[in-house]
Amino acid sequence: GLGDVYKRQTVNKDTLSEENKKIYQSYYCGLCQTMKSQYGRRAQMALNYDMTFLIVLLTGLYEPDSVTRDGFVCSVHPTKKRTLRTNEITEYAAAMNILLAYYNLIDDWKDDKSLTKKTYAEMLKKDFEKAKKGYPIQAKAIEDYIARLAECEKSNDTNIDAVAGLTGEMLGEIFAWKDDEWKDELKCFGYYLGKFIYLMDAYEDLEKDTKNHNFNVLRHMYKTDPKNFDAFCKLMLTSMLSECAKSFERLPIIEHGEIIRNILYSGVWTKYEYMQLKKKKKQNAGTRRHRK
Repeated sequence: GLGDVYKRQTVNKDTLSEENKKIYQSYYCGLCQTMKSQYGRRAQMALNYDMTFLIVLLTGLYEPDSVTRDGFVCSVHPTKKRTLRTNEITEYAAAMNILLAYYNLIDDWKDDKSLTKKTYAEMLKKDFEKAKKGYPIQAKAIEDYIARLAECEKSNDTNIDAVAGLTGEMLGEIFAWKDDEWKDELKCFGYYLGKFIYLMDAYEDLEKDTKNHNFNVLRHMYKTDPKNFDAFCKLMLTSMLSECAKSFERLPIIEHGEIIRNILYSGVWTKYEYMQLKKKKKQNAGTRRHRK
């Protein structure tokens, strides 16, 4: 569900220059502090790397004036001095972070009746109302998304494209920051990234969902054609990202292009590579047992 939408867009630290790592980190720290100043300390707990990618992308496109603060000491990492980088997009991303976090908590509470989730959602209620008032279109997009996804899960929908498309539509609305000439392209970018994220999670959770009898849109496909399943998933994921890449290359982004490319072409795949590694290990262990 929704929780996975916003914890996927991370950098591949191995292939990113030190300078760019620091820039990426400074936007993350800036987002964290903005959430604290706009909504208070309780909101900081809802922070995720997710929206940092959006800040970097939109900053690269719109080039707003950014404020940089060096030597900042935060309460979470008191031993390290951080650099903070913020601009008007940081405030937008903070609001999106609150909206996503709140709806995610409510969704989880409905699913597993976790009282801690319910309590935290209640703590965020005021912040949520403030963010919703500021961005009603995005709030409605997330609300509709949760309702439509719940319907698909109830009816056990096997249409991969349609189900994954729901996440795409919702993320498209979040990526389209302004109603301007870039709106459609950003919507397109968010749409394919959203589909990629949804499918990557379904792929990752297939075994667990099957065991727990939970909805997974890929289960039907796995049952009907297990032999070609992995190749089909890789193809689907690759084609989603290639659409994202086309969108990105059409946008006139110069600043932070390297960081964005790192995330798009490498960072988002780290989870996939890790899963393949685990599968191989499992297979090898099985082969060794057979030999014995």
